Amino acid sequence: MKVGKGSVVSIDYRLHLGDGNVIDASHPGQPLTYLHGEGQIVPGLEVALEGLGAGDARQVVVQPDDGYGPADPGAVHEVPRTAFPAGLEIKEGAEMMAQGEHGEPVPFVVRSVGLETVTVDLNHPLAGKTLHFDVMVREVRAATDEEREHGHAHGPEGHGHDGHGHG
Repeated sequence: MKVGKGSVVSIDYRLHLGDGNVIDASHPGQPLTYLHGEGQIVPGLEVALEGLGAGDARQVVVQPDDGYGPADPGAVHEVPRTAFPAGLEIKEGAEMMAQGEHGEPVPFVVRSVGLETVTVDLNHPLAGKTLHFDVMVREVRAATDEEREHGHAHGPEGHGHDGHGHG
């Protein structure tokens, strides 16, 4: 079977930014499994995997527009240091989490720390970056009716919503 919309795909991958330094990878024996065509991986990688079969390997370069998007300068804000809990150590480069107005998690990166303000970046940490993937397709199978209905792949033990992020 070939990778296409509605197939469940398992891949081994390594990600770097062109310098060979791996910044993310699947763990040995634990491939990333997703439902193809549901936007669960970056669009450029999803398109590149279309039509491949088990055992196929590719090196894929994904430009920012087909990855995490361009960096938006409007997503960088200065906030008062008092907006952070007292006593919290705030370090430049730290990835942190805030709460949105409806209680949703809002990830951000600390860009700089001043005496009175902290500059935070709400862009995804990989926004504006060209992504370099080394990918091996491990398995391709047809999605079950339940997987198609739920919009995501289920594990080998069947279905359970624990860990799927459903609210």
